[in-house]
Amino acid sequence: MPVTTTSAALHITPVVLKTFVTHGERKAARRKGDKREDLPQDDIFYDQAFNIVKSFIRLGTQNTVESLQGFTNTHVPSPHSACVLSIMIPLSSCNISADVLLDWFGSDELRRVVGGHKWWQVRGLDGIEAEWITEKKYLSSTKERASDPKSSLSHVEEAIKRMDDIQPLMLYIHGGGYFWGSITRKIRGRVFTVNYRKAPQYPWPCAIQDVLAAYLYLVEPPVDAPHKPIPPEKITLAGDSAGAGLCLVLLTILRDLGRPMPAGAVLISPWVDLTHSFPSILHNGATDIIPEHGFISKPSTLWPPDLLPPEGGRIASTTTNPPPTPGDADTLKPSADRLDISATEQAGLRSDRPLQTQEEMLELEKSPSTAADVDDAGGLVTSGSSKSELEPLNPDNYELKPPKILMQDPQATPLELRSQIQLYATTEQLTHPLVSPVFQGSLGNLPPLYIIAGDGELIRDEIVYLAHRAAYPQHYPARDSVIRDAHRQRENVERFTQGTKVHLQLFDGMCHVPTVFTFCANARYAYRSIAAFVQHVTQLSPEELEQMPFPEPSALRIPRQSKRKGSTFSSKDSFPSKAQSATGASTPSWKQRSIREEPSPGEIGQAPGCTITMRRERVDAHGQLRPMEPTSEIHALNIPPSELGLLKEAPTMMWKAGQDEWDRRYERAARSALKKRHKLEAKADKMLQNAYSQGFKHVSQSTELSEAVQDATAIVEGEMTSKRSTAQRGISRKTSIGKIQKDRRWGPLDLEDESPPPSAIAKRRDTPEALALLKKHVYFTAPVTHLTVPKMKHADALRASLDPHDDPNRPPRQSASEQQQKVSILPVHGLRLWDKILRYFGRKSAAKAADGTEIVGDAVKDITSTVADKLE
Repeated sequence: MPVTTTSAALHITPVVLKTFVTHGERKAARRKGDKREDLPQDDIFYDQAFNIVKSFIRLGTQNTVESLQGFTNTHVPSPHSACVLSIMIPLSSCNISADVLLDWFGSDELRRVVGGHKWWQVRGLDGIEAEWITEKKYLSSTKERASDPKSSLSHVEEAIKRMDDIQPLMLYIHGGGYFWGSITRKIRGRVFTVNYRKAPQYPWPCAIQDVLAAYLYLVEPPVDAPHKPIPPEKITLAGDSAGAGLCLVLLTILRDLGRPMPAGAVLISPWVDLTHSFPSILHNGATDIIPEHGFISKPSTLWPPDLLPPEGGRIASTTTNPPPTPGDADTLKPSADRLDISATEQAGLRSDRPLQTQEEMLELEKSPSTAADVDDAGGLVTSGSSKSELEPLNPDNYELKPPKILMQDPQATPLELRSQIQLYATTEQLTHPLVSPVFQGSLGNLPPLYIIAGDGELIRDEIVYLAHRAAYPQHYPARDSVIRDAHRQRENVERFTQGTKVHLQLFDGMCHVPTVFTFCANARYAYRSIAAFVQHVTQLSPEELEQMPFPEPSALRIPRQSKRKGSTFSSKDSFPSKAQSATGASTPSWKQRSIREEPSPGEIGQAPGCTITMRRERVDAHGQLRPMEPTSEIHALNIPPSELGLLKEAPTMMWKAGQDEWDRRYERAARSALKKRHKLEAKADKMLQNAYSQGFKHVSQSTELSEAVQDATAIVEGEMTSKRSTAQRGISRKTSIGKIQKDRRWGPLDLEDESPPPSAIAKRRDTPEALALLKKHVYFTAPVTHLTVPKMKHADALRASLDPHDDPNRPPRQSASEQQQKVSILPVHGLRLWDKILRYFGRKSAAKAADGTEIVGDAVKDITSTVADKLE
């Protein structure tokens, strides 16, 4: 059964009943055994909500990716008090964003790492879905009108103009593991949200282009945009989970290219390490909503790329010596030495030396290796031929070897990974700084960050590490391989040495994205803190922020509502100590010097006249603050950089256990999807044959159209001239309901020389979404590389009208990973029901939340006056 409101209700109801029955017993056992008090799990409402969300996510893994996306990316009616205005960020803004990314990557990295410069610019819609959100009571009473008395603004444009006076603005980027989620709605103030394209249909870097386009749309709007340009210093980024990771990526791109950055960013449970190399991924499964085996799903034509496990399994013993070394994937940018090794392997010149153990492989990696000693490093010989006699390998013919997994037993032979794990990026891309931003060369010189995390979430350690890396870039250096393989990251290590102002708060007992549970006292505190942070960074001048980078926390604390004792959730219960790991030494040798904890990393306040770089706090179940333990007691902060960003045995085998079970359970569905892929490919071929017979022409068809081809290339290089109109004057076009869009650069038929990830629908022809994308580009909204838009024959139109999934008169609906779905039958949607549940759970605390609004306002006034006094 697909993911629907009905199936979700049927799946969740037994969980609700079970939680009611067992809550009291589990609460008593927890308090008796661990001597812990006042954890969120003690609240029946949190316990119910936690298990409901966890159960729903498990339901999602039992369905296809498309089904879950269709449910979660559904348009849900907004409350009457909210003003929600849907708009489309135009293709022109998308093109500006693409040009910025082209500049950031460079041609070589685009070709080798990204897979090309065109495929990630292909989209189905005529832009990016986005929404302006505010409370109706905040709108200006003055209605704007166009200067021309004969024309008037639309209702949406008029309302957007009435928002111009509402400052500041939050650009919110939703989470959802980069593959599911809905536009966030109920955030107070003026908010702009973006429905970026999601994986696996639109993998990395598609989401980055869309988020960057949204930011540029705000600060550099097109001439016909209804809003005024918004100063960057009045914008705050915010996001949760994958969205928070995108916020961080956006900040680093703007910083690297010297573009104006926003005033600050709120990162809620940012997902920043897609290799899962930190220890909490192994220990916090019981206290988090994320499945231990990750986001697996029922097979479909879309995902996974290899529907049936490869021979030997998705993970198997390696059959080759390095490269790559255990824990690493093969490089996408091979050096000359690596090409020599690949050429020797492809020539079939292998040694008889037995397969090495992991320890032997790693020892060889530590010793200098050149092309001259490939025999020693890789166990390869030329068997009578000299390596110099081999023809140099063309980099385009370079073949990747499977990633090797770092084993817990150094004497073991490493395993190798033969299937893609993450939906967002290929395994070889996972350590790229724009995929896993915790591995940036430097996270310094960014605007102030407010980082929120749950102490019980799987990715807690990477969040804590991220916060400290940003605040102290010189004390938490990047991996050598990151610096070695990317010139920009090498430069960033030297360019960006100033610590970023970071406020880190860890919420006791809370799971991933603590702010979801709005009825909890600590979540209400989080919302007050977010509001205070946004006001603080957007209202104070840079000089004032330097003196006081964070709001004073005292005004935001929530008075206790009972006489319970304070939390006894100690650091030893939370973070593993160094004694529990193999690192051993109290001061790791990879640290150049001890961290200057200003004035102490756990202190909430600061000495007069002292500029603080980082504030580190824990938040208990009542929203009360206490200092975080010293960095020396946090294992995640004492791991050498060389041990991070690696594919490790334990988390990989957790994924394998779940995927193997799904392969057995859904084998029949996988074989059925494989047959459907073949049928869809045949259908795509027939569609293109019909299009060509109906007058379709592409720039690649004839040398006579070379000027038009040059023009299409000039667009991506930013050199558009009047050549286009001259070149196409003599081209006859068939009339149709479609058109060639001057701002649409590329389409699915322009990617012959590109190598996108295997899940990307831009170049595929074997999924319904890929066919919808292709048909829209051919018949409805063609890129400039199409010289004609064919007119559908009457027989084809009749055939389409009989297909319930087709319509000859309108473009086909695009993927749920890009386009919001509409509720057509049921007036009540599951996400709206969830909103009502949260309202019910939190109704008793509504008065307290209203008081919190006044507290925030008073706090901002106090902060401003305090800073003014100190500066005087």
